[in-house]
Order: sequence, then structure tokens, then C-alpha cells
Amino acid sequence: MAPATNLGAATPIQIGGMPDVVGKSKDEKADKKKPDGKSDADGAKSDDNEPLDLSSTLARKQVHDAAAYIRSLAQMRGRNAEWAERAVLDAASLSAAEALKLNVINLIAADVPDLLKQLNGRKIVAAGREHKLDTGSATVETLAQDWRTRFLSIITEPSIAYILLLVGLYAIVFELTNPGLMLPGVAGTICILIALYAFHLLPVNYAGLALIVLGIGFMVAEVFFPVYGSLAIGGVIAFVIGSVILIDTDAVAHGIPWGLIGGFAAASLGLLATMVGMALKARRLPVVSGREELIGSIGEVVEDCAGNGWARIHGEVWRIRSHVPLKADQRVRVVRMLDLVLEVVPESD
Repeated sequence: MAPATNLGAATPIQIGGMPDVVGKSKDEKADKKKPDGKSDADGAKSDDNEPLDLSSTLARKQVHDAAAYIRSLAQMRGRNAEWAERAVLDAASLSAAEALKLNVINLIAADVPDLLKQLNGRKIVAAGREHKLDTGSATVETLAQDWRTRFLSIITEPSIAYILLLVGLYAIVFELTNPGLMLPGVAGTICILIALYAFHLLPVNYAGLALIVLGIGFMVAEVFFPVYGSLAIGGVIAFVIGSVILIDTDAVAHGIPWGLIGGFAAASLGLLATMVGMALKARRLPVVSGREELIGSIGEVVEDCAGNGWARIHGEVWRIRSHVPLKADQRVRVVRMLDLVLEVVPESD
């Protein structure tokens, strides 16, 4: 044993529910009200015929079986069998020094070199044969983690996995809104796959993961379907709740820091506000293409014509129709568009 450690308290305990018992305990039967007309003797006779409490029977069987097993091990190794049995039956416990004094353990070692030094020359019995330990020349080799283990220890940190997930999701959104760039889509896919692998090794609440994806989807949809902030507010709420419940554990050290959640939520709101502002600004710009832009535009006739002809408008040559004859280089104004033919009138200076 190592110094400042303890040994014992080996009583078996139940983890989880016990199976349904057959019948009830005698104490429960005694508490019940006896039917009228029956004497105490009749009640006692009835109790004797009831089956035993299976839960207490199983517990006694487990405890005594463990006590017998640890006693046999102690006798085989030349240890204190009486105390070993008490450790199971009475949950007795000892400090390291007391365990050495009562012959419960062989030695106390401060570290591995001290352990090897004390074990040198000792005799042990293994496979029915006696062996003498030679640990005086033994060396301790420390195996360093390989790159794969170090990589897994990094990505399985909840905060790193959370960052990878969000970076991947935003990269995919950027690729979908700007198709053809390829790099955001490739990087986003890699980040999402690594994050999902990390979540596979972590106690993840998949409802929280779904809320995060849903929240980002709502915030992106707000840009394309402005509904006075309803989607944006709902998206932020879903995003924050999903981030809080993402890691299903009560250990604070394994959760996602509030600062990280708040930072990503604020960044998402800032990005959303920027995108909405750009969309509103684009809506206020004058139309520069299409039917609406051509109506009212000024152009020049390419050659003399009477009725139908050609005119150059915004650097493009269009077929035109006019109710009056037109001359080359004469300025005209578009008043209507009929399919791919523009109806024009002379533009007065």
C-alpha cells in the first residue's frame, strides 16, 4: 500500500433496484390488521407458512459468499483471515500502518522505485511453484502518448468539440449561401465529422445538439424570410438552451463554459445583424437590371428606321418599335417592353 491510504469496507452493496420479491417480510405481515374471528395463534401459523423475504435472503447470501471468498484468499496468501472476513461482514477499515501491523498487507511503498527495492528478494507462490523476485536491476519505462492519443485527448475536450461543431456549421452555411467556393464546405464537413466523433465519446444530450442546429437554422432563415426578428430570437434561445444541455453531466469541469456559450451567441447575433443590414441596404438600391430598369431608359437609334429598328440602350442593342420615323443617333426613351421588343418614343432635348 501507499502511505496515507486505507483498506477495507468490502461489504457488497446493491446498485440499482432489487427484483420483485415473492411474498412480504414477516414484519410487514405482523403490522397488518388480522381478520375478525382469528386468534394470535392462527396468525402466527399463517405467518410461518409465508415465504421468506427474498431481498434479505439474497443480501445475506452475497455478503457471506464474499466473506468466505476473501477469507480463503487471505489464508492462501498467509494474511490475517479474521480481519479480512470482518472487512466484508462489518465493513471494517484500516489505515496503511495498521494494515501492515495486523498482517493484512506485505509492505508500504512511497513510490515505484521504493516498491521495487522492497520486493527484491521476496518469495512468492505462483502456479503452484515458489519464485524469488529479482527487482534490484529492474528499470521503469514511461510510455509517452502517441500522436493519435494526444489528438483524441484534445478533440474530446467538450469546449473543443463544441467549437468544432459551430465552426463546421457556419462554414457549411457560408458555402450554401456562396456556392462554388468549395473551401468552406470542405473545412466545415471535416470539422463537423471530427466533432461528431468527439461527441460519440462524450456524454452528449442529442436533444441539445438538435437545438443548436435548429437555432442556427432559424437565425440563417431570418435573413431570407424577415419576420420582424421572430426567427432570430427563437434561434438564439434554441442555440443557448442547446449549448447548456449539450453535455449530459453534473460535473462542472466537463461542461461547456458559460463564457464560450455567450461569446458564440453574441457573435451569432452580430453576424445576423450584419447580414440583415446588408439585405436591407441591397433592397434600397435602385434596380439595375430587368424589365423595371429598362422602362424609362434613354438610348440611341442605330440606323434610320420607320416603325421597327434597332437602338443601343445601356450598351446593349435592342429591337425597337416606334410610331414615328426615327433617324440614326436620335435619342429615344423606352416606354414599354413587349417580349424582347422595346417600344420607344423620341426623347425631347
